[in-house]
Amino acid sequence: MSDQSFTFYRPSPQLAPYIRYYWALRLPRFSSTLTFPIGCPQIIFHRKTSFFIPELSASQPRFTISGQVNFPSHILSEGELDTIVAVFHPHALSMFIGPVLHDFYNMEISGHDLSDRQLDSLAHDVGNCEDIPACVSMIDSLLLARLKSMQSRKYSAMKALNFRRLDAVLKQIMNKPDTRMDKLCELSCLGKKQFERLFRSHIGMNPKEYSRIVRFQKTLWLMQRHEHSVDYAEIVYSCGYADQSHFIREFKLFTAHTPTSLLTVTKPYSDLFSNPFYSTS
Repeated sequence: MSDQSFTFYRPSPQLAPYIRYYWALRLPRFSSTLTFPIGCPQIIFHRKTSFFIPELSASQPRFTISGQVNFPSHILSEGELDTIVAVFHPHALSMFIGPVLHDFYNMEISGHDLSDRQLDSLAHDVGNCEDIPACVSMIDSLLLARLKSMQSRKYSAMKALNFRRLDAVLKQIMNKPDTRMDKLCELSCLGKKQFERLFRSHIGMNPKEYSRIVRFQKTLWLMQRHEHSVDYAEIVYSCGYADQSHFIREFKLFTAHTPTSLLTVTKPYSDLFSNPFYSTS
């Protein structure tokens, strides 16, 4: 798929700290593509054909909650695509849907399994609306209403505090993925066990594993920016890998390719570090 196949939409300003963007994809026919762990949970609305994920031996439900994953996927589809996706910041989805995010680890869950009438109604309305901007507006409106409702409740103070704690931690990980655990605990003002529990419940995996995905995404970003003159030694240093062997081993874990072989099958693109509304050059 080319980047031109996607249409991106901004969330409402009040939702910007929680939702990175929405994207829509319409294609008359789609075969397959290789995807990687992006570090962000998503809500997916398939209005026609769903994606089949061979690594899970399953198709995504038409209304999917997609959690954190730690493996590459060769997603397939044999029909017409008409899909809308809400991409959340790493620690934000649990603010809106309730269940702890580690329940969605390496899984594609039907949104209907949440037994949430509002979300069920939203999925029905999105599935029956032809106009994509109108569908995005429906999704944005429901999430905005949930945010306002959440902010008016008594327990919102603790939720807001935990969100700020994780926000500070994630900024540090994005800047320096190899930050030590004791530094992350210090930033959160929590003990190690409390911090790890909070991190897993809101982000969906443990801090060490998530930091590895961020480091991998940072690697993709550097390859993306210097596609025709990739300096792998600089990537090893900048991203905090122990050595080049460590870098290649981690890269193969998340892509099923070495860095050089990946360049022969696709252009590197970092979903986590790229902003689709601005040039990445």
